[in-house]
Formats: sequence, C-alpha cells, structure tokens
Amino acid sequence: MGLLDSFEKGLERAVNSAFAKTFRSGIQPVEIASALRSELDKKAAVVSRDRILAPNTFVVRLSPADDEKMSAIGDALTHELDTLVHKHAKKQGYSFAGPVTITLRRDEQVATGTLRVDSSTAQGGQVTWRGVVDIAGKRHPLAKGRTVIGRGSDATITISDAGTSRKHVEILWDGERAMVRDLGSTNGTMLDGRKVTESALPPDSTVTIGRTDIVFHVVAQAAPPPRPTMSAEDATRAYDLREQGPLS
Repeated sequence: MGLLDSFEKGLERAVNSAFAKTFRSGIQPVEIASALRSELDKKAAVVSRDRILAPNTFVVRLSPADDEKMSAIGDALTHELDTLVHKHAKKQGYSFAGPVTITLRRDEQVATGTLRVDSSTAQGGQVTWRGVVDIAGKRHPLAKGRTVIGRGSDATITISDAGTSRKHVEILWDGERAMVRDLGSTNGTMLDGRKVTESALPPDSTVTIGRTDIVFHVVAQAAPPPRPTMSAEDATRAYDLREQGPLS
C-alpha cells in the first residue's frame, strides 16, 4: 500500500468516526447504496477492450445496532440494493462474472454509524438468465413461456386496476428473447411511452397498461430454472421484432 493509499484509508476512518459521533441514529440505507457504488468503481478492472469486470459478491459489515435497524426493513432493502448495483453497472459499462449477491452482516468491530464493504469477483457454476417483471413493488418470475397480465382472475398475474382489461397483455419469454403483445384490450398498451400492439421487449423497459407500470428485467442466477418454452412461430416473431425495434 502506497503513502497516498495509507493517507486516504486514514482519512476514511477519521470521517467515519466523526460521522458516528455526530449522527447517533446510525447508518441510513442511502449510505449503504453509496458505499456499494464506490466499491464497484474502485474494484472495476479492464480485462479486454470490450469488457470491464466488476465485483459481484458484496458483504456489508454493520454494527449490531445498525444491523438490527436494517434487518427490520427486510428483503425490500436487499432488493433495492441489488437493483442499484445492476443499474450502476449498466450505466458504467461494467459486467459481472456471476450472479450478484449482497449480504448484510453484523460485525462487533464496526462502530455505530459506520460500515465496511468487502467485495470479490466470484464466478458461479453455470450462470443462467431469468426474466422477471416488477409490478407495484412485487417481483414476478416469468416461469412460463407465456404470461398473461390483467385484472381477471384467470390471468397469470392479476392486478387491481379498473383501467385494464381482464386479459390485457401477454409477455412471451424463452430464456433469451422477450416479446410483449396487446390482447385486444380496451385502453391499449404502452411500451416506454409509445403505444404498441406487439413489440420486442428489451431489458429494463416499461410496459404500461391502465395506471399500472410493468418493468421487465433480465437477472442472473446460479441455479438454472426450468427453461420456458415459446412456440416456434412466436420465437421467430420475437427475434424479428427485436431486430426491427418497437412496432406501433
């Protein structure tokens, strides 16, 4: 460790100690998020012209008091932190060697109001990709090749929105490609603010039906799920639509 590194480490410890003495309420979630972003930027390494590898395994060490407070938030905090890490990596052009894992761990050696992040680049066995949709704060995996969304009880995912049809829209996913298709709804379907009847569905895009936003994500996981199946006709159609871009 060079002299400058030693100085910066010492400064970081001094700032953290001052923070702990001033703000007795302890760590806030936004500070964990900031620390994870900083860890990504510090540890990202260029491995080729087109690839910057970032750590994908994070352990956030908290004081007992802060750990208890964060635990009360539950899985929602971990989900938000995971989303933030992926968004920051995408913005910076980072890639991961395996699924992202974030663990909050109690550490008796950490003072209240401070935190420490340990990270590493851990490559899982076989990384596969899973399609999911986020609706009203809840994440739904796309376990089947065809997922119907609407207000009817016979839809795959039922939503409480009077502005939607009983079977309003369907999302097709085959493990690699996704497509969204309006099912003849009364009020129509929007994809990232543009009305569509059917279209390729890019990751992190938003489908709006009625007053409901449906955000589509592709996430990594170590254990491969059963692969959804899409009909050959729809798979070909999804590929063509992806090449053409959104269709109105």
